[in-house]
Amino acid sequence: MAPYHAVLVHFPVALWTTAALVILVRALSDGALAKASDRVLVPLLALGALLGLAAYVVGLLVWPLETAAASPLARNHLLVATWSLVYWTLLLITRWMQGEAVWEGVTRWVMLVLAGLGSILLTITGTLGGHLSGNPTAVSRVLHFLGWDVYDTFYLPDWVLLLLAVAIIVLPVIGLWGRRRPA
Repeated sequence: MAPYHAVLVHFPVALWTTAALVILVRALSDGALAKASDRVLVPLLALGALLGLAAYVVGLLVWPLETAAASPLARNHLLVATWSLVYWTLLLITRWMQGEAVWEGVTRWVMLVLAGLGSILLTITGTLGGHLSGNPTAVSRVLHFLGWDVYDTFYLPDWVLLLLAVAIIVLPVIGLWGRRRPA
């Protein structure tokens, strides 16, 4: 089953990476190409969520929860994979429900930031999966530099907690500010 998981994970990674690029193009442009690429955003995110769920389920079949719980690295991978799947699914729901309104005003920049955060989350998920399969990457050195040794039990470095506290305050303020501005 492990080879199936290794193959399956590449599909949501490719789809979500492409979706992030579409969001980048659309956030920076109102041109015909940007609008045309935006029309495939919901299908990209939806297919990524479905294939992400398939990869997640197959991963659970490869490494049962009891096994993952015994390894800090596997626990970290499972946790971040769960965050990635939920995060990108919520981005899909946001774009689907809000329609093209997400590209008006300040929300276009919020979408761009969300795509960036999702890409970082996806990169960390892949890095941890690479470690589990014996293919460590340079990203783990960056994570170590930022205060997280991927082989240790998951925790949030103090600077991440501070960043989360700032985001909890700033993101709703940006949302309210964007909602009150006339179109």
